[in-house]
Amino acid sequence: MSYKVLFLDIDGTILKPDHTYTDSTKDAIEQAKQNGVEVFIATGRPYIEIQDLAEELTIDSFIAYNGGYAIYQDQTVVNEPMDPTIVKEFIEIAKQHNHELVLYTKEKNYFTDLNHPFVKKFNDIFQLKQNALFTEEVADQIIGATVLNIEPGDASLYEIEENIRLSQVNVEGATKAFDIIRKNVNKGEAVTKILQRIGIPMEQAIAFGDGMNDCEMLQAVGEGFAMDNAHPELFTYAKHRTTSVSDSGIYNGLKKLGVIE
Repeated sequence: MSYKVLFLDIDGTILKPDHTYTDSTKDAIEQAKQNGVEVFIATGRPYIEIQDLAEELTIDSFIAYNGGYAIYQDQTVVNEPMDPTIVKEFIEIAKQHNHELVLYTKEKNYFTDLNHPFVKKFNDIFQLKQNALFTEEVADQIIGATVLNIEPGDASLYEIEENIRLSQVNVEGATKAFDIIRKNVNKGEAVTKILQRIGIPMEQAIAFGDGMNDCEMLQAVGEGFAMDNAHPELFTYAKHRTTSVSDSGIYNGLKKLGVIE
């Protein structure tokens, strides 16, 4: 099989817990590109916060905000803001239950409280810099959202309509954070639209991920890999299981397919 496109999650897939990546990961990406594979970053992170990493890895195509926004070589393929009415409902639920929210736009990460200890911890873990306090004036610009300081049992509070599910963040120290995922706007839906745009069948597409926000993506490609450090439930959605992020998982997976040497 000749593979044409590769989708890579960031946290727990490209990046290790210490925010660095292995030499083998960078080598794998470089080899894949040299062999004619288009490489995408596919992350829950906001687009504005991944540019430094993208530049280091010489990647210029992206899926960000868990599929709410996608770019293929400077062309916007997906741009799906959330319904502002739903955004306001999320904020009310958070207030009632002493949770916090980070609501992402193209320009800023808007928090309901910038000084809450868990917010500060979350920002430190993900090295978020473009932060501001949320105001209702930006409610119609929100592309993605994460609930913070929440126990797993409370996640269903935010599943206020059938189209919404919550996904626990699969990063050490941030397991009390849950991404709000739309079932019709997610990494998998973005992958499908990108493949249609560039005319590549799913059989020639590869994806790597480690969190439950990756489950749709792994099923939207022909070769879906779950990292060994993945959330336990993700393995049922993946065709392959590779080694961990700290043990050359991307490199070993691509080598298994013959994409790299």
